[in-house]
Amino acid sequence: MNVETAREYSLSKKAATEDMPFGDDFLTIRVMGKMFLCISFNTPDRITMKCDPDYAIELRDHYNGVEGAWHFNKKYWNQVFLDRDLDDKLIKQLIDHSYDEVLKKFPQKLRAKYDALP
Repeated sequence: MNVETAREYSLSKKAATEDMPFGDDFLTIRVMGKMFLCISFNTPDRITMKCDPDYAIELRDHYNGVEGAWHFNKKYWNQVFLDRDLDDKLIKQLIDHSYDEVLKKFPQKLRAKYDALP
């Protein structure tokens, strides 16, 4: 998978938006304002995603292409290399997982707004 395919897949999720709050070289993809995926244009061979802490460790132990995310809380964030040992199907599953991890943490009011969207 390439970074543009990962970006397009992420943006296809319900209520997903993108912005560049940290400068012109760093893209964040959010659901209802909460980050679930990040792309650095300086390192387009990887993306950064939120992950359940136990699953994050399991992924890092099993795949060469998954590491704790640089400049993020490594307990909750992984960087996934798009050109290593993860196939496109798994990368999409990890994007879905990251999105779902953010949704799980929504407060009730935000979740109600999300659920009301088409």
